[in-house]
Amino acid sequence: MPEGRNNDGPVTESAQFPVHSAIHSRSGDADEWHRSLAAAIRDPDELIDELELPDRFRQPARRAADLFPLMVPRSFLSRMQKENADDPLLKQVLPLDAEFDEVSGFLPDALEEDRFRPAPGLLQKYTGRALLIATGACAVHCRYCFRRHYPYGNEPRRLSDWEPALEAISADRSLHEILLSGGDPLMLTDQRLRSLFERLGNITHLRRLRIHTRLPIVLPDRVSDSFLQLLHSTRLTPIVVVHANHPGEVMADCADALRRLVRSGVTVLNQAVLLRGINDDDDTQAELCERLVDLGVIPYYLHQLDRVAGTAHFEVSEENGRAIIAELRQRLPGYAVPQFVREVPGGEFKEPLS
Repeated sequence: MPEGRNNDGPVTESAQFPVHSAIHSRSGDADEWHRSLAAAIRDPDELIDELELPDRFRQPARRAADLFPLMVPRSFLSRMQKENADDPLLKQVLPLDAEFDEVSGFLPDALEEDRFRPAPGLLQKYTGRALLIATGACAVHCRYCFRRHYPYGNEPRRLSDWEPALEAISADRSLHEILLSGGDPLMLTDQRLRSLFERLGNITHLRRLRIHTRLPIVLPDRVSDSFLQLLHSTRLTPIVVVHANHPGEVMADCADALRRLVRSGVTVLNQAVLLRGINDDDDTQAELCERLVDLGVIPYYLHQLDRVAGTAHFEVSEENGRAIIAELRQRLPGYAVPQFVREVPGGEFKEPLS
């Protein structure tokens, strides 16, 4: 959960960036997203009742939610079909007994991230950029999460705890870009984010700030006026990478939030994960890419599933993924086709698969 309520002052025209008309298309209540988060579903029985699913899902969902907790914001829930256990959005969040399956090659730390941790909260896998685990909290618990076993309790919580990571970033002049990840960094209040942005902005060799987040997709009112102002208040170039897997996610208030981000002048990219029974077909991927492009969001990556324990039932073959990308190249302009990639522990970059 967020550390506290946001006490930021009102947004004014004297902010540090030109205020686009799109930013004022709604009230911009900075506390609204906290209320939405508090209303999220955390009880498997409540999720099953809300969607009028068969009772046979109750016991498995309760068991698997003890293994990895359930969390579903109501905005995301509203885009699901009632009485449809095969709804592609539901399948991303519904706990199942399959999460207990022990499958060869599926490991708790499949990406061996502990090897690339020069300081608490800091991961450095690739040249020129490093990643901060800004928080362990998320607004939605995706069942295929590659960090579902990550030891978030060992990471910094207070701003003072970030000093070793910030000192390591400051000392490494080869770093030009910092990624904020988690969990989800937008679970932090604007006030906490501002403090972190200011500290990073004072490191002269940094140029870009990339935020990896699912909140604009599942909790769209996080894209408030004050947050948009904050994104443009830093000297670092902001880039927002969102995570939508299915075209059914990119609609209604989610589409509005993405449009607001783009029209405020921020570069917005999408990365998806190839998931069995959810988006492992040509038509679904093509529709997702087109909906994103229509909103000004660039389809960036389609990830082969990271082989994390408890997620084997989501895996799709690489051959299927390659075939989908080949079909997308036939149907769509080049800028609308994501790169199909896999992350390899110790690799110098994400491995292209197509």
